[in-house]
Amino acid sequence: MKVTELETPALIIDLDILERNLARAAEYARANDLRLRPHTKTHKIPELARHQLLSGAAGLTVAKVGEAEVMIEAEPPELLVAYPVIGRRKLERLMAVGRRTRLMVALDHLLPARQLSDAARAARLTIGVLAEIDVGLGRVGVTPGPELAQLAEGIARLPHLTFEGLTFYPGHIRGVDEDAIRALDQAGERVREALAVLRRAGFESRVVSGGSTPTLFHSHRVRDLTEVRPGTYIFNDRNTLATGACTLADCAASVLVTVVSTARPGQIIIDGGSKTFSSDRHLASPEASFGYVVEAPDAVFTKMNEEHGYVDVRRAGREFSIGDPLRVIPNHICTAMNLHETVYGIRGEQVAEIWRVEARGKLQ
Repeated sequence: MKVTELETPALIIDLDILERNLARAAEYARANDLRLRPHTKTHKIPELARHQLLSGAAGLTVAKVGEAEVMIEAEPPELLVAYPVIGRRKLERLMAVGRRTRLMVALDHLLPARQLSDAARAARLTIGVLAEIDVGLGRVGVTPGPELAQLAEGIARLPHLTFEGLTFYPGHIRGVDEDAIRALDQAGERVREALAVLRRAGFESRVVSGGSTPTLFHSHRVRDLTEVRPGTYIFNDRNTLATGACTLADCAASVLVTVVSTARPGQIIIDGGSKTFSSDRHLASPEASFGYVVEAPDAVFTKMNEEHGYVDVRRAGREFSIGDPLRVIPNHICTAMNLHETVYGIRGEQVAEIWRVEARGKLQ
């Protein structure tokens, strides 16, 4: 099948770019003695998780139990749930996953640790636990200090759990300029403080897990890091481009759309709106803009209804007709992927792969 034969809107993935992205990350990890444990929340497709494992990933990361239930089909040697799992039913489901691979869970409080311990005891499993610390994002994670030591001590006392080390997410760092590098160095100091706190309490950290796509290729600056967990790197997107963490040539995913109306001068309507694209704003601009139009870089994707995308083409430098195909790189590919049931892997103008987004909507 040719790409031009696809019904739109269709999320397409350039496989040559994807494979370069995977190879580059794997080589960086090897060169810096880091384990690569990619976060599958970006692609949500077991076959792509297998590609990551075959490209050198040592394990996988998921957020929710539902994602873990899907990604176990990729047969990872180890699976990290980078999210506190709370509630008996969810933990029972997680234990079923734990019978098929080694599990680690990140948490920042003893309540979910106790629940995890009870579930692991009932399932006769041993689960690894990473204590999450906050390095500046202000979302989850304890502050390095007495609270961290108490958390580690509490985990170590609970049956069927093993304290494995630390995890953190530097999501507040969204660039690679001097300020961003300074912030990453500060995050590294927080990690060092946390490890010192744990050593004084008698704990060594086998795992120090962290990182993100924007900071990926600077992860070696966090000297105590043992593994990195990028997600978006497999595709990249317009906001990754805005941070300077990739180039346009590194953006593997786009949405193929069709021009459906040219009724208003200076504007076209495309057949993708808020049910097709992410509503995340563009990091590099204060004006509303929901994607990069590949064939018309100076066009501005200004507004979305559910099924309509409004594109200002007054500065586009070209004419448009109803039926014209366009490719739009979303601002945030992770949320866009979660809106699509099927995606298409392409090589040149040929569709080479068709994948179901198996973990789409797995929010529980």
